[in-house]
Amino acid sequence: MSRSGKSTRSVRQVVDAVRTLEGEGFVVRRPFPIPGFMQFDPFLLLDEMGPVELPPGEAKGAPDHPHRGFETVSYILEGRHEHADSAGHAGELGPGDVQWMTAGAGVVHSEMPAREFARTGGRMHGFQVWVNLPQRDKMMPPRYQELPSARIPVASTLDGRVKVKVIAGESLGVRAAIDTRTPIQYLHFTLEPGGRIEQPVPRDHNAFAYVFGGEGRFGPEGTRAVDGQAVLFTNDADTVVLENTGNEPLQLLLLSGVPLKEPMVRYGPFVMNTKSEILQAFEDYQSGRMGRIHR
Repeated sequence: MSRSGKSTRSVRQVVDAVRTLEGEGFVVRRPFPIPGFMQFDPFLLLDEMGPVELPPGEAKGAPDHPHRGFETVSYILEGRHEHADSAGHAGELGPGDVQWMTAGAGVVHSEMPAREFARTGGRMHGFQVWVNLPQRDKMMPPRYQELPSARIPVASTLDGRVKVKVIAGESLGVRAAIDTRTPIQYLHFTLEPGGRIEQPVPRDHNAFAYVFGGEGRFGPEGTRAVDGQAVLFTNDADTVVLENTGNEPLQLLLLSGVPLKEPMVRYGPFVMNTKSEILQAFEDYQSGRMGRIHR
């Protein structure tokens, strides 16, 4: 039971992120999918890119690649990225910006370091989350929601020890501007030493936290987790407790969503409900029906 009298979710598992290569060869930290922990319905993947200091000319990205059947959420903390796709969409993301891309029926997508950033080098840090789409939305037209940092709501506790950027969902009475296809919470918390918060999470949501700075205690049992670890919560209570018991700021992402509980076949950048749909996705991509990026 939490201090507010609401029931508190326990921690059922702490997962260490592994290092792997993506795109042209940049390193990411990934708590899932990894052997033994392939997905956390409806979330398919979480990658932390950096933090890393890149010398001039060394920044790498993910050139033209297809997507179908899911959403990719890019959140940039440091650095600048250019993106373009086969639907004619293009732009640039900088520190604090969010892009919520619903691939739907399919796009060919490119995510590369911005030219000036690649030329000069600098510090790069960010996240990408893949969110599964329900069967009814798998083949919807692609769409983008892009929010510059200034448009992402920020809330704080009265004592000022906890700040939250509300990317999706709600926290401390503040609602996000992004519209999600299924109920999703995506919250970036910064807890100063001594900071504590009880964040409501609906009982029908799967929920996890990913720590990317400092250390904290989670759940009523005070389970410890540190930088590079994901905390998976049980589904039997109304809130999750986050607490900074260290001497440095605690940085974490808290994500929750309603599990789809649908058949899923996943191969590379295609996430569909049947094997035949995956084969069709390959055929559509290889034949050029997903288009190409015009530069």
